[in-house]
This record gives sequence, C-alpha cells and structure tokens, in this order.
Amino acid sequence: MTVRMTEGKFRGLVALSNSKGVIAAAAMDQRGSLQKSIAKAKGVDFKEITQKHMEEFKVAVSKALTPYATAILLDPEFGIPAVKSRAQNAGVLLAYEKTGYDANTPGRLPDLLDHESVARLKAKGADAIKILLYYAPDDSQEINDIKHAWVERIGAECEAHDIPFFLELVGYDAKGGDEKGIEYAKKKPTIVTESMREFSKPKYKVDILKVEVPVNMAFVEGSKANKTGQVAYTREEAKKLFRKAADVATKPFIYLSAGVDDDVFRETLELAVEAGTNWAGVLCGRATWKEGIPVYGKEGLVALEKWLADRGVKNIQALNQVINRGARAWWDKYGGREKIEVVNASGRVIDQKELIHA
Repeated sequence: MTVRMTEGKFRGLVALSNSKGVIAAAAMDQRGSLQKSIAKAKGVDFKEITQKHMEEFKVAVSKALTPYATAILLDPEFGIPAVKSRAQNAGVLLAYEKTGYDANTPGRLPDLLDHESVARLKAKGADAIKILLYYAPDDSQEINDIKHAWVERIGAECEAHDIPFFLELVGYDAKGGDEKGIEYAKKKPTIVTESMREFSKPKYKVDILKVEVPVNMAFVEGSKANKTGQVAYTREEAKKLFRKAADVATKPFIYLSAGVDDDVFRETLELAVEAGTNWAGVLCGRATWKEGIPVYGKEGLVALEKWLADRGVKNIQALNQVINRGARAWWDKYGGREKIEVVNASGRVIDQKELIHA
C-alpha cells in the first residue's frame, strides 16, 4: 500500500534524519529545569539565572554536539541563538509547549506558548514542531478528552502549514504513586504501549512519536542500572515488552532519554537492538550534556566548552554507535521509501530525489 505524504512534511523529515532515514537528534529544549540546575550548580536562587546564561549554555551545546547529530531540538524562548549557531548538517525542531505543568491542577494539563504559533516557529527556522504531552491512559476520561482534542488541534495546525509534527509522550501515575519505584515500573509497559497505540491514530496527524522506552532499566534483571536488586522484569520479558510497544505503533517512533545517565541510555538502546524493534532513532538531551551543568556553574563558559568538546562529544559518538547499529529508517514503518508518494500543494507527485538533493 502506498502512503501519501505532502512535500513539506517529507522535506522536514529528510532534513532531520541522515541519508539512511535515521534520526539521531540532540535535545536542548529544557527551560525551567535547566534554570534550576544551573542555579544549583552556581549556588544561587534560580531567579538569578538570566536569559544570557540560558542562551550561552544552549549555544555551547549546539555548537559542540550538532556536528555529530542529524538535528537539534530547541525552544523559542532561549534557543534561537543556538539555532543560528548549529552545524548546517543539523535540522531544527522547535518546542511549541510551555515548560512544565501546573501541579495544583489534576491531570498535568498542557499549554502552548502564548506568543507562538506553528507559522511563527516555522519562520524562526523549524523543520518540525515538537509538543510534549504528559499522558496516562488510565487517567479520567474528562482529562484525556481534553488532551486528545489539544493534540488534534496541533496536528491540524501542522498539517495546514505542511510541517512535521513530533509528539513527545511522557507517562505518569494517574493515582499519584512514586514514578521511580517498582510498582510504577510494572505499570510503565502498559502506559507506554497504550499511549503509542492511541496517538498512532490518523486523527492526530502525528508524523513521529517521541516515546519513553517501555521499561525502567533500574528494575531489569541483570541491568547495570539495577542497583537495588529489585526486579520488575527479566531481560527476556523486557525485550518482549519492547516488541509489544513497537508493534502497536503505526507511526515511526524515536526514543527519548528521560534524563538518565548516558551509559544507562546506551544500555537501554542496546536492549532495543537485542529486541529487534523498529525504532527510528533518538532525541537525546540530558544524557549527553547534563554533566556539563556543574562545570558551567562552577567554572564558567570556557570550561563548559572544553568539557563539551571532550566528554560531550565522546558521549554523543558512543550513542551514535548504538543508533547506527540498531535504528531503522523512519520510512520503514511505511514499508520503505518507495512506498511513500510525495505530493506538492497542487497534488502533483514529486520525484523524491528532487527533494532530497534540493
């Protein structure tokens, strides 16, 4: 079966992936959490972390890591100088949502940036739009209906402006349990799988799902990340859970690092490789650069740049080795690139080679 894709969406996805169709993207769209982390490293109140601090940190990361990435995810609030500072081989994703959520309102409801639109983000250089959604399939129908409608609206806006839509899904315990504990680890496979199933539906118009892995490596038997000896799943069970989640997705998906250490994220991806899942790459943020925060906080920008040039680059290169070994082209979800028919605004079919080499 042939899949029809518009010219803008195809161009955007090509800009964000390598020649093999794999997305190996860096993520640097953290805002509130980054301000707090820098403030902690400096030993000051987070309100003392200025626009300049945020911008120069993001520029440093972008300059150092994008030569080794197919794309970078940034935010329009602090990240535009980093967009301009990136290596030209790297495509650009821009975040459209406000950072965080109102903890006093049930359901971790999302919100969009007040002064942005898809058209404005596209004008700022976005090859794709990224939205973060906290989602628990077992939350109340009322809360999830709000979220479903919200994603539908954004999907329609991206479709109208012919730009790819990346939906980042982060699960949570709707009953308020400890999300780092073993009980949540047992629920996580269902939360991830059912979220992927839901947002693969055509009505949302999502192009790429950015998802958590369906297990917590801290509770995988024999994992280096398992420091307590508590086990929620054996290694074989974990691999089956990877495959089960992958099989329900009808859209290409990439894995997010969820802030774990770089060695844990690499071990996680190794498990995905063993499981044989058809993941299309990663959007990896803190796992690559977070250890540079205390360097920046205590020693300043030049020290951060030196750390990134050494340790940061080594982190992303090690990650790329795993990605190159196991990730598959985003178009494999559609049966291969030859199964995609690209059309322009007039409905004329365009030779993909014209677009890729344009």
